[in-house]
Amino acid sequence: MTLNPDFLWGFATASYQIEGAPTEDGRGPSIWDTFCKIPGKIADASSGDVACDSYHRSAEDIELLKSIGSKGYRFSLSWSRIIPLGGRNDPVNEKGLKYYLDLVDMLHAAGITPMITLFHWDLPDELDKRYGGLLNKKEFVADFTNYARVVFKAFGSKVKYWITFNEPWCSSILGYSTGLFAPGHTSDRSKSSVGDSSREPWTVGHNILVAHGSAVKVYREEFKAQDGGIIGITLNGDWVEPYDPESKDDIAACERKLEFSIAWLSDPIYHGRYPASMIEQLGDRLPTWDDEDIALVKGSNDFYGMNHYCANYIRDLASQGVKPPPEDFLGNLETLFVNKNGEKIGPDTQSFWLKPNAPGFRKLLKWISDRNGKPTIYVTENGTSLLGENDMPREQILEDNFRLGYFRDYIGAMAQAVGEDGVDCRGYMAWSLMDNFEWAEGYETRFGVTYVDYEGGQKRYPKKSAKEIGSIFAQHIKKA
Repeated sequence: MTLNPDFLWGFATASYQIEGAPTEDGRGPSIWDTFCKIPGKIADASSGDVACDSYHRSAEDIELLKSIGSKGYRFSLSWSRIIPLGGRNDPVNEKGLKYYLDLVDMLHAAGITPMITLFHWDLPDELDKRYGGLLNKKEFVADFTNYARVVFKAFGSKVKYWITFNEPWCSSILGYSTGLFAPGHTSDRSKSSVGDSSREPWTVGHNILVAHGSAVKVYREEFKAQDGGIIGITLNGDWVEPYDPESKDDIAACERKLEFSIAWLSDPIYHGRYPASMIEQLGDRLPTWDDEDIALVKGSNDFYGMNHYCANYIRDLASQGVKPPPEDFLGNLETLFVNKNGEKIGPDTQSFWLKPNAPGFRKLLKWISDRNGKPTIYVTENGTSLLGENDMPREQILEDNFRLGYFRDYIGAMAQAVGEDGVDCRGYMAWSLMDNFEWAEGYETRFGVTYVDYEGGQKRYPKKSAKEIGSIFAQHIKKA
């Protein structure tokens, strides 16, 4: 047994993916409400209008968490539910705030620790229209800082775990380079009339980091002493293995891929700069740090929030004479699922990008720990979809041995990273508590440990993984 007795394990969700009630009690639209209305953007032409209907089912969701034995619950706040127009001079919606305050009180009554994400992609739509949203550093940072302060003040000491942003890589790259996520900016004019994939994603990532640093400064200076919480950012990232294990170029490209996808956003926090490989390739398209901004960002994590799902093989392109196109965000390399020897990185799932590889989780935990001076890490998302799950009869879905095996392997790999590699990992939130609106994939892809019957009034049915994940943790957590 390697995990500490106070190891915090539980489940994660996000506001737009589960809540529904998009206009109820004064909530304003987010960029995702708007994006879902554009034909062709969501696989099944759906939206989060109803989702899991969690806005009306807080008590039910908490009973579910209790029945599974969950110690913690990570959820996100809908900014436009709390400040419908989003801005620092716009009114606060007390009914929206009360929904979350009540949720936190119910969690405490059930003995479950809340972990709150301030921003899980659903920017108030008005701010996108008003000044370009995440592209406008001055306005966005001021408005996000105000929103954070409103929330910190409202929750006080009831919340000890704060996450500023969830996966800024996705907001930046998928929102402003490929256009797959809201607000859908891309240089590809067949997909969007607006966007510059060569510059906008790097600007957005930069602005998010400054907003993160600004919110952390507010928490530390105005709330931390009396409320006693900790605050950090959550970054996503996949593990990497070389396409050709004998190729020095492929091995170097692996490191470059980790830098472009993870260190891009973590190096400024832990080292006060962007990775050299990115500066070299992107030149003046990557913003430079001024003294004021980097002072906010450097040292702004009390913990590192880690979202992780899978691994890829990496093949270098530079050594093949390829010059990276202006929209390249990988680092002049290919991500592949099969290596030179014909070996697959992991089994297929319903998500084209997700091939499980549990040993890669252990390796990535160590890489993040080593690069950043052994920070405290909380795994804030980890989970899998299952190939064809949505088309199976319910009885078969509930017998989800594939997902259970994934959790067994991944939690075991994390325990090894702690016990054998010296990684300081103190918590784990499985993605997700229940099937939900999977962004551009709509409802065709299920990630939940609980089956949600979308046709049958959003009724919840715990799968085998929900019932047995607690026993996996019991094998790894030391007795108090």
